[in-house]
Amino acid sequence: MADDIRFDGQVAIVTGAGGGLGRQHALELARRGAKVVVNDLGGSVDGSGGSSDAAKAVVAEIEAFGGQAIAHGASVTDDAGVADLVKTTIDTWGRIDILVANAGILRDKTLSKMELADFEAVMQVHVFGTFKPIKAVWDIMKAQNYGRIVVTTSSSGMYGNFGQSNYGAAKMAVLGLMNTLKLEGAKNNVKINAISPVAATRMTEGLMPPEILAKLNPEYVTPGVVYLVSEDAPTGAILTAGAGVFALARIFETEGVYLGEGGLSAEEVRDSWEKITAEPGQQAYFNGGEQGQKFFRKLAGG
Repeated sequence: MADDIRFDGQVAIVTGAGGGLGRQHALELARRGAKVVVNDLGGSVDGSGGSSDAAKAVVAEIEAFGGQAIAHGASVTDDAGVADLVKTTIDTWGRIDILVANAGILRDKTLSKMELADFEAVMQVHVFGTFKPIKAVWDIMKAQNYGRIVVTTSSSGMYGNFGQSNYGAAKMAVLGLMNTLKLEGAKNNVKINAISPVAATRMTEGLMPPEILAKLNPEYVTPGVVYLVSEDAPTGAILTAGAGVFALARIFETEGVYLGEGGLSAEEVRDSWEKITAEPGQQAYFNGGEQGQKFFRKLAGG
């Protein structure tokens, strides 16, 4: 039996930690010995408003069971705020080992009804609000040859969800970010993974009946996040989690078919569609170069 996962001596920043999933992540990391920075703007679900009262309440919960935490009310989209978040963390505890990028908003509308502002706001919080904290901690983690980052994705991005083109686009964007950073962080032991949660929070309470929501407690997602920021974590994994169920999401590419270069046409693609999409031999690649190798192998095999 392996030892319990502990974070004694480690420092964690959790964004959007004033409620829902982020709160659970912060509480559990603190219970397991981490010093936690509870970041939350305190805004509403659509991103308006903001105070750090929500973050202070979570800090009080952590301190009540003997944990260590501080609150920070910066918006993850604000450059100066993110810089101050990181500076405050370093000034207080001297290091940053873990970042859980959890902050998010919703502006659900069909594309016909969606304003540009609805798309931009969601992209700002989910994409830039993930990138900016990562960028701010990245060199710190590389310099100490240790870092664990979790980004938050969604089935809306991977598979689609009606009325969420903005949210879905943003949630796939963070996977693209992760896929490159897993490569760039490898030599300095900086690992990055994604969690795709299904949970009852302020952001989902209007979407499902109460009896279903009861089974989707945010507490049931947090164990996955805790593992993904542990010393033994994988890197580049997309962990889906909800209601006590955990699974790994992957993008697979079929083996495909070489159609030659002479006389290549759209009709040939159409007529070869079954071969192009055949599942036997399909693979999940770890980097783009692996796909390139497949193309050249098929070219050489003619």
